[in-house]
Amino acid sequence: MDRWVQTCRRVLLDRNLIWNQRHLLYALREFEDFSNSHRPHQGIDNARPLHPLSVPISDPEQIARLDIRRRERLGGILHEYQHAA
Repeated sequence: MDRWVQTCRRVLLDRNLIWNQRHLLYALREFEDFSNSHRPHQGIDNARPLHPLSVPISDPEQIARLDIRRRERLGGILHEYQHAA
């Protein structure tokens, strides 16, 4: 828990001006969702906590044709990267 609080403070609270309690709760919910569903964690194959391990891509042609999309959250403080379908 201590590591999560430190990460939250360093990544979210040190870079945002929080206006009121409602804004703080919104920012914390967004960060929690980002942390649990998207951000890779140090561990087995940088797996996300709530998702299974991904299948590695070994075909060079498929690697050359990757289409990566970026989604900004919390006004650009958090970034999510996904393969485009």
